[in-house]
This record gives sequence, C-alpha cells and structure tokens, in this order.
Amino acid sequence: MSSIRFSAIQELFARQPLKVSPPAKKTSEYFGINVFDKPKMQKYLSKEAYKAVVTAMEKGTRIDRKIANQVAIGMKAWAIDQGVTHYTHWFHPLNDATAEKHDAFVDRDRDGKLFENFDGDELVQQEPDASSLPHGGIRNTFEARGYSAWDPSSPAFIVETTLCIPTIFVAYTGEALDYKTPLMRSLTALDKAAVRVCQYFDKAVTKVISTLGWEQEYFLLDEALYYARPDLILTDRTLMGHSSAKDQQLSDHYFGSIPERVASFMLDLEFECYKLGVLIKTRHNEVAPNQFECAPLFEETNLAVDHNQLLMEIMRKVARRHKFRVLFHEKPYKGINGSGKHNNWSMATDTGVNLLAPGKNPKSNMQFLTFLVNTVKAVHQHADLLRASIVSHGNVHRLGAHEAPPAIISTFLGTQLSRMLDEIEEKVTDRKMTPDEKTDLKLDIGKIPEILLDNTDRNRTSPFAFTGNRFEFRAVGSSANCGSPMITLNTVVANQLRLFADEVDALVDAGIKKDEAILQVLRRYIVESKSVRFEGDGYSHEWVEEAARRGLSNVRDVPEALQALLQPESIAVFEENEVLSRREIEARYNIRLEIFISKVQIESRVLGDLAINHIIPTAIRYQAMLVESVRGIKEIFSEAEATELTASRMDRIREIGNHLNFIKAKVNEMVEARKVANAKEDILERANDYSKAIFPFLDLIRYHIDKLELIVDDQMWPLPKYREMLFAR
Repeated sequence: MSSIRFSAIQELFARQPLKVSPPAKKTSEYFGINVFDKPKMQKYLSKEAYKAVVTAMEKGTRIDRKIANQVAIGMKAWAIDQGVTHYTHWFHPLNDATAEKHDAFVDRDRDGKLFENFDGDELVQQEPDASSLPHGGIRNTFEARGYSAWDPSSPAFIVETTLCIPTIFVAYTGEALDYKTPLMRSLTALDKAAVRVCQYFDKAVTKVISTLGWEQEYFLLDEALYYARPDLILTDRTLMGHSSAKDQQLSDHYFGSIPERVASFMLDLEFECYKLGVLIKTRHNEVAPNQFECAPLFEETNLAVDHNQLLMEIMRKVARRHKFRVLFHEKPYKGINGSGKHNNWSMATDTGVNLLAPGKNPKSNMQFLTFLVNTVKAVHQHADLLRASIVSHGNVHRLGAHEAPPAIISTFLGTQLSRMLDEIEEKVTDRKMTPDEKTDLKLDIGKIPEILLDNTDRNRTSPFAFTGNRFEFRAVGSSANCGSPMITLNTVVANQLRLFADEVDALVDAGIKKDEAILQVLRRYIVESKSVRFEGDGYSHEWVEEAARRGLSNVRDVPEALQALLQPESIAVFEENEVLSRREIEARYNIRLEIFISKVQIESRVLGDLAINHIIPTAIRYQAMLVESVRGIKEIFSEAEATELTASRMDRIREIGNHLNFIKAKVNEMVEARKVANAKEDILERANDYSKAIFPFLDLIRYHIDKLELIVDDQMWPLPKYREMLFAR
C-alpha cells in the first residue's frame, strides 16, 4: 500500500469521536442567542428605532439615516456585550458562496485615542470593492467599486467575534451582483401579484410572502482520506475510483442508526445552528454510505436562503472540528446516489393562510385551486427557465441518474388531485353554467381536503412535486445557492398570477360573473398545461420517450440549458416584473458559463496530473514487477513449464500496457483540445468545446484508470479506494 494511502487509513482508525456535551438547557433557552432579533432590538433600541426596523422587516419600508444611526448604536452595544470586536457586511456573490470583509469597531480621535465606533453610514452601506468576484461584464477590470447595502428583513448575527450584517451587493451603477437583490425583487413581485388574486376571495389579505423549507443532503469523509485524494481537494469529487463491491444496494444505511462519530458532529452542528436562529428540525442517514441529510422548519424565503448559506458555512467549520470534511458536490462518487437540496416552496398570506393548502369550504378551496393551477401553468410555460436556474456542472452528473429527478421539468399532483382538474376541464365551458352544474362543482371542490388527506402519495422521481401543502422543487443541487431557483420560481409564478388577474378582470368587465370568470380561465390553463403533469416514474426510459411526444424538452448539456436565460420570453418575464434587467441576465449567463468552463478545465487538469504523475508511474512499477517475475520463472523452469506459468502474467503485462497507452494518448488529446478551446474568444463557443470536446475525455480516461485499479497490487495503489472512503466512519 502506498505510504500516503497507508498513513491516511492508519490515521482514520486512530480516530475517536469528539465528545460533545449538549448544553444543560432546553433548546428554546439558547435558540437565537447570537441573533439580533426582535427581543434584543427592544432591549437595545429606542422605541422609534425599533418600530422603524420592524416596519421595514414586515412591509419593506426604508429606514432613514437618522434612525439608522440609532440602530447602529444599539446593534454595536449588543455586539460588544457579547465580546464582538469586528463587523462585516455579509452577502451572496454569484459564485454560490458567501463573502465578507471584516472591519474593527475602532476609530481614533484627534488625540490619537482609540474608541469603539459604528455609525449608521457603516451599517447601511459599505464599499467592499470585491472587484474579483463574478460580475459577468457589468464592471470593467479597472472599475473596482461595488456597494453592499443593509437588508433589515434578515437579522444581524454573530459568528465567533464578528457581527455579520446581511446585505445586498450591487455595482456602482446599481445593477445586482448577488442573489439577494433579485430575490428580494422577486418576492415583491410575487407579493403584489398574489395579493391581487387573493382579493377575489378575501379582501382582508394585504400581503403574501413566499415560504421555503430546504432539505440539505451531504457526504462526510474523514479528513485523512480527504487529504490523500487530490481530486477531492481540488474539484470536490472523485475523478477516478472503481465502485465498491458493496455500496448502497442493501439500503442498510438509509434511515439507519447514525454512527457515533457522525452523531457527535450533528449534535455540535445543531447547537451552533440553534444559536444562530437556524432551526434544524430533522437529521438522518441518506441512501448512500456516509451520506446524510438535515432540514429546518419553513420560514420566509429570504431568511431561509440566508440560513441555508449560513448552515453550509457552519457545517464546514464543525466538520473540521470533528476531523471530517463535508462534501456538497452533487456527485462526489460515481455509481451511487448524489446529493440534492430539495426546495419546499409555498405562499402564505398575512391572514395566516397557506395558499397551497386546501381550506374548509368551497371558496377557500377555489382559492387553493387558483394558486395551484397558476403554479402548474407557470412551470409549463417556463420549464426551460426553471431548468436553467438549477443546471450546473455538478448537478448534471446527478439529474436523471436513477436517484434524482430527470432534466425533464414536469409536475406531480397525485392521482386524485389530477382527477379533480380533469373534472373541471370536463364540466366548465365558456357558456353560462346552470345552477345544478355549479352545485355539483362546488360539492366536488369541497372534497379536496379529504382526497388530499387520504390519497395523495409522494413522487420522489418528479422534479417539481406537489406534496399536500407545498411544491417540492427536487431538482436543485446540494451545493447551489437556493436564491437562484427561488428567484426564477417566484418570478414566473408572479408573472402568471398577474396574467391570470388580467384575464379574469377582462371577463368580468365583459359581464361574466367573477366565479365563472375564474373557472373559465382556470379551465383553459388546465388544458394548456396538461402536458407538464406526470404521475408516473420519472426515472424510466418510457417517460423520456413520452415527454418527447408531449413536447417537453430534455436538456442535460449545461451551455445549451443556459441558453434559456437569453430567450426573449425569459428576458421579458424578468424585466416586466422588475426582477432582473437584460444586462443583469446577460451577466448571469456569462458568469454561469465561465464557472462551467473553469470547473471542467480544473477537472481535466487535475485528472491529467493524477494520471501522468500518480497512476501511470504506479502501474509501470507493478508492470515491471511482473516482468521481473516472468524473467525469474524463465531462469528457473524449462521453456515449456515457463510458458505455461507466465501466460497469465504476460496477459496482465499486455493489459496494463494497453491501458497505459490509452491513458497517455487521451491525456495528450485532452490537453490539445483545451488549447483549441482556450483560443476561442466567444464564451459560448468555448463552453461548447469544454462540454462536447473536453468533458467526454474525463470518463474515457477514468474508465482505464479504474480498470488499472483492479489490476495493480492493492499495496501499491496510491489513492484511497471507494470501499475505504464510503465506509470510514
């Protein structure tokens, strides 16, 4: 066994679980202690400042600089009382990470004496530069200015000795350079459109919020094994490695007893999350070995996105504390389940109603149907745009791999609910309905809660499934920022609700009663979007064929999928709802392509290096041992005996040679293909080259390396194997 691999395994077996003692308190007693929430605001802020912040949080109003100064003084006092020394504007740049620049709470007077200082200007806005963060052409290289601005709707929090202030991040020109800015715009658009539709059913509704509950899947790996795998360090996934004889086929890991060392990590993670107001509700083993999941309670989408980004940062830190590394890549291991981040999305009113949950009477159920059907219509109309919101180099490895939803965007409603929509399609016409027809329909609609309670199953193969009181967007990747799919989903649903209200109002103005107008429009939407509804097995090949007959697209190529962003209807839906401008969309398109190119480029370089400098030399040494063995046999035995004894060795020597020749040739071809691609100035042409001409080399080269892994003496193989990484706990 190679010295690196041996030492990694030796260190692994020396591990002892880090014992974490839970606090001698109930969770409710320390939950949110590091969050500047309403109770702490009441204690540290004046009544005027507290009222202004709460109003901004609930209604989106602006806070003037005078009030901001008061808030800054109170926030600083609270932070310093907790031992904080620095503050930072915390934002989400367009690289799926978080960004922060720390400044100390210090200033100097004229006499050179230091004092703690933090005023409203520093709270409300900063100029963090951040010129090297992705901008997609919005800023020139010499234009470094970027501004971060306070988001009062997401409370400040403390990490170690730093006060973190959630902010948006925009260019000098005011264009969005982050996820939070367009997310907040999409929430405003959805609120406006949904309230307008709610007014048909309940005049008391004045605000609608989008809610989100994410489910975070991830892998854990011992850090000794992690450091022995350069591909994991540099690309977050294994670029080579033969499958383990045993992996997930017995389903003995799924929902099984949590290993002691992992349980200790989870306890520590949850404690840190609770202090920061991230309410982790669920934890369990996932399907693949060493794969796990955690999930919080639902909350307002903007805060939920912040909390998911915060969770991933906390998870990385806590994992290191326990000598683990956490893997968020959608497919870190070939041949077993990858990881997703299911986004459970709904809408709620300020009257306490979940708009995607049936009510207690036909009227509230009609409201439920209205929002359900409009959501399905939005998904059908903008399926390609929704796919573009979740596509990435990591996620294409996972989608459609008999473990995750396919790249075909479809919705699942359940047999009974689909039957209800079919009945509306059959019974509602453009003519005036008779009293008996209205009564029958009302009776049917009144039964919706019963049919959902008893007959609505779940469909884990659907990328966008209705699960009783919400839609679960299952196609989102585990490493992604939830902001991307939520921006798109909020926007397309807001747009659809706006169009729906326009059509209903037009029919009412033409003399049709409101209830009949609503039903007529819903019926047409049900018919128009029927092709996107699918109740069967999304993993099956038959569905791929059926989807093609229905006219549903199936795009797994990243550059091709991203083209949806630039379609006229996509630009129109973002611009008309004031979420993203054409320039901001184009910037995001360029950024996503650049990230894709960079990731494939890094992977191909890492694979080439490992192949030439690790795998080939190891295989040659083993081949040389076999050659020496053949020579020794020929010296000792007769020619006839030697021929018989060395036959299998000679076959193995030739087999190794064939694999080595193929690997070396393909690595050289891959390098030349990169040179050709890198010389192209057009970003789409370059991305297409990396997708079609370079990316295929990774699997071709891997195949022969994995074959060598089965041939070369286990004592000599330089990298930890799947059987070691997947079952090391």
